[in-house]
Amino acid sequence: MERRILRGGRLKAAAYDSREQLLEIDFVDGERRTFQAVPAEVWRRLIESPNPASFYADRIEEEYVVRRGKAPGMADARSKLDALFSPSRDHED
Repeated sequence: MERRILRGGRLKAAAYDSREQLLEIDFVDGERRTFQAVPAEVWRRLIESPNPASFYADRIEEEYVVRRGKAPGMADARSKLDALFSPSRDHED
């Protein structure tokens, strides 16, 4: 699956599987949305757009069936803060 970095707005990266017509979009908050039955032309226009976030909002967000999940390797913000600021269990009496 070809993955591209996206700049601007809340989009981080996108990938496209032309055989399955699946479009994956990763967001800066760690969410991944996978859109089904997306034509290759939509992928091409997304990655060539001067403003991918606007193109996403106008042409993708509410046009295709979507599955939501987390991007691999992305912990949510709360988990990161808890890991950083929680007292260590090794030093409890």
